[in-house]
Amino acid sequence: MTYFDPLPYAIPAFVLLIVAEMIWARVKRRDRAYEPRDTAVSLALGLGSVVAGALVAGATAAMLLRAHAIAPLSVGWSWWAWPLCFVVDDLAYYWLHRAGHRVRWFWAAHVNHHSSQHYNLSTALRQTWTSFIALSFAFRLPLAAIGFEPGMILTCAGLNLVYQFWIHTEAIGRMPGWFEAVMNTPSHHRVHHATNGRYLDRNYAGTFIVWDRLFGTFAPEDDGEPIRYGLVSQLGSFNLLRAVFHEWIAIARDVARAPWRHKLSYMWREPGWSHDGSRETSAMIRARSD
Repeated sequence: MTYFDPLPYAIPAFVLLIVAEMIWARVKRRDRAYEPRDTAVSLALGLGSVVAGALVAGATAAMLLRAHAIAPLSVGWSWWAWPLCFVVDDLAYYWLHRAGHRVRWFWAAHVNHHSSQHYNLSTALRQTWTSFIALSFAFRLPLAAIGFEPGMILTCAGLNLVYQFWIHTEAIGRMPGWFEAVMNTPSHHRVHHATNGRYLDRNYAGTFIVWDRLFGTFAPEDDGEPIRYGLVSQLGSFNLLRAVFHEWIAIARDVARAPWRHKLSYMWREPGWSHDGSRETSAMIRARSD
């Protein structure tokens, strides 16, 4: 199976844009835009995710090929299949991303992306090392099972990831209204990275914000409320391995301590859930802020 991976070609542009944003932050005196240790962790997480992705690429491709083998028809490589695949893949990403915030097992693989208290282009590089362990690939198997070519799916997934880089910035305000209505933008994604109660579990879009509008998870950015970034319970560390594995360790600890009837719930319920109600879920925090 062959496919085009756009990420290696985009990396030089990523680096140049990060440098440009650093210069912008200095000129605008945005002293909190970048923190050296935080940026170093973001870069290391990005590099590690590339290595982790390469290690499991063969297994992921094999899963897609097996799903494609049972497809009732083959969409093929026609020109019209590409935009259709991109749109359907983005819908699959929406549900993957939503699960990544609503199901603790998937959150453990995604949490490192939200672990920075800064919001800049380097934050976009905070990608997961453990998505294969979390079985995140399962959300794209239906695309192969309905006939899309596995190579096409992987290419569209890569293009989706590249698109999401530029929305991790405070240097861009709102885009024109028609663009904000359809596409994911820096304004929409700032909401997604916020810890403000009203913004929790909102704006899961990859490329098209229409999914959030359609499924009731959209929230607009309010210029009157400063955004706080990071996690509800901040990581409080620049330790790289802690950023990657802290939630997996917490899950293992909770499962080990929990009564037998609640053990699976500590993996598959929402982050923050506890069997005795001693912790706050995002829904509780959001309700208190409304």
